[in-house]
Amino acid sequence: MGWTALDTMDLAGKRVLVRVDINVPVEDGRVTDDTRIQRVAPTIKDILAAGGTPILLAHFSRPKGKVVAEMSLRPLVPALEAAFGAPVTFVADCRGPAAEAAVQGLPAGGVLLLENTRFHAGEEKNDADLAAEMAKLGDIYCNDAFSAAHRAHASTEALARLLPACAGRLMQAELTALEAALGQPQRPVTAVVGGAKVSTKLELLGNLVGKVDNLVIGGGMANTFLAAQGIDVGKSLCEHDMADTAREILSKAEAQGCKIILPVDVVVAREFKAGADNETVAADACPADAMILDAGPQTVAAVADTLSASKTLIWNGPMGAFEIAPFDAATNAAAQQAASLTKSGALVSVAGGGDTVAALNQAGAAADFTYISTAGGAFLEWMEGKTLPGVAALEG
Repeated sequence: MGWTALDTMDLAGKRVLVRVDINVPVEDGRVTDDTRIQRVAPTIKDILAAGGTPILLAHFSRPKGKVVAEMSLRPLVPALEAAFGAPVTFVADCRGPAAEAAVQGLPAGGVLLLENTRFHAGEEKNDADLAAEMAKLGDIYCNDAFSAAHRAHASTEALARLLPACAGRLMQAELTALEAALGQPQRPVTAVVGGAKVSTKLELLGNLVGKVDNLVIGGGMANTFLAAQGIDVGKSLCEHDMADTAREILSKAEAQGCKIILPVDVVVAREFKAGADNETVAADACPADAMILDAGPQTVAAVADTLSASKTLIWNGPMGAFEIAPFDAATNAAAQQAASLTKSGALVSVAGGGDTVAALNQAGAAADFTYISTAGGAFLEWMEGKTLPGVAALEG
């Protein structure tokens, strides 16, 4: 752990610039889902309790360096006040005289919300001058936005190098969970990787085969691997042009001692709709006019056995077309198995990615996983073995 935790900082009487991700859905001027706000609340409350003054830096949507009224952070104030249990003052800039005056005039026990950092073109360019202007507003920098840590922006990277820097509660939880999953994991380690396309997860697969003991491949991706082995997958979603790449990954896995687990039986249907007529066949027996939409019970049993023998699980992507029953069966069964093993203390389970979170919630399994990351791109890039600029900056 090369980064500094919030607990080690003396916050009393200090202005703390906190980079947060509060890029939440807003309709008719009201926040419709405050999940991201709730997740940064512990950091803000702890800073207040320690006598510090939280000054929030955040982006919202993609204004591309221009002031766009409908992308202002102002409408978030009521939701922030409700989550933090403290008054929140808004100022219509994240630098300059107005922001400096707002910092000076902030009452004790209050929180200051600065305007959308992306209203300045220098934000996404990681501009040193913009970062220096932001730095004037605080004494300490705290990054609690792991979901933005894969971006080298002024408020995530350059600013962190100008002030004493630390990780917020959410950032610390993410980094601790990921370190447990891929840094120094308990073995055996199993990864479940699903989703539609191999092409979007090439770097992920390439990194994982060198780090995990078992790799379960599901979803449309599995069809590409089956086809690469000469198996007819009918009308299934499949990237036939990725066959050579799939074979390379299989070869690399074998050389690294990583066991690849592909479907041995599959659920097929002629149409993709809820309750469609379907049948379970061997993986190499998909009818020419059908498509593979889920893994079958024998595959589920093999995955369950693998999970039972594992100590650590990393999960990204569903095992089938989980959005529509009955093609959610494999994802649900594997997720519930992982949740049960985690709850019993036998497994450390970390999952992330949009479809993954939705699938685990649908399976009723998310609450029992060790950690669920909502970070999206940052979570994927970490799993791919990439350096995240926002994290590297905290490590100095």
